[in-house]
Amino acid sequence: MKPIGVLMMNLGTPDAPTTVAVKRYLREFLSDRRVVDMSPLLWKPILNGVILNFRPAKVAKVYQQVWMDEGSPLLVLGNRLRDQLRERLNSKYGVNAYVVETAMTYGAPTVEEAAKSFRAHGVDKIVLVPMYPQFSGSTTAAAYDRFMRSLKRCPHWPALSLVQDYADDPIYISALEKSVKSQWEAQGERRHLVLSYHGIPKRYVTQGDPYQARCEATTAALVEKLGLSEDEYTHVYQSRFGREEWLKPYADMTLKGFPEKNIKRINVISPAFSIDCIETLEEISMELRDEFVHAGGEAFDYIPALNDSEEHVDVYEHLVRDNTKHWI
Repeated sequence: MKPIGVLMMNLGTPDAPTTVAVKRYLREFLSDRRVVDMSPLLWKPILNGVILNFRPAKVAKVYQQVWMDEGSPLLVLGNRLRDQLRERLNSKYGVNAYVVETAMTYGAPTVEEAAKSFRAHGVDKIVLVPMYPQFSGSTTAAAYDRFMRSLKRCPHWPALSLVQDYADDPIYISALEKSVKSQWEAQGERRHLVLSYHGIPKRYVTQGDPYQARCEATTAALVEKLGLSEDEYTHVYQSRFGREEWLKPYADMTLKGFPEKNIKRINVISPAFSIDCIETLEEISMELRDEFVHAGGEAFDYIPALNDSEEHVDVYEHLVRDNTKHWI
């Protein structure tokens, strides 16, 4: 039996924490109509004339703060997860039963690099696993688009299975539950829990994007699992950009108001991110922490993404097996 290909796709990262590398990455990322749906006639002058002239240097400095010895956290931690999943699948279900690779929607490693590995191993069935727990056209669908573009020149397409999302999957929710409880045990107290999700323009949801509902599904499932009452948690959105309205409540504005409500000791978890990256390691762990403390907060601890934990391997093993069972 030929091995099954598993392609784990995430957003992307610059190749280096430099202005040149960040500019190259942002140009590709922000040129995708899934990400910014403004008319190219209006958007390209803004992107090329304003954003790419000023933002890359600022973003590069942020990447320098979180960069690991082996490279970008998103890539390093994602590859560690890939390696553990590959070992788990092939040790449990047969040597060379699965070929597991990673790729980015923007930047490297590319889908084409993964495809070379699949062809070398004789793969003719692929399960695509976008690493976004909650579906959005700006992330999950963008990964689908990128993957499908890679097949344009293929004379023979592989059989495909596409994972849509796993926002309220019980195994995923159990993994989140364990990470929260482990944090509470380590710090010796159960604090108010902030669930912060990456935001998108509200207009996207109005036009039919299910992202907000899927985020709310994750929150509902996790707080039920943890047994939290309404006053023990808060659901917010971070990372807004530009002038139009994004999903609310906004994380920064909400956390600034916590101390006056006598919420001064908090934990923040960001279930929208499978792997820690610039948005969690800098925006949450540094920026939001500083704003909260400046407003009078006393204790702020970020609960890391599931990253390369054993529980996260469990989640992806489950997703792969569930979405390939018709081939086995």
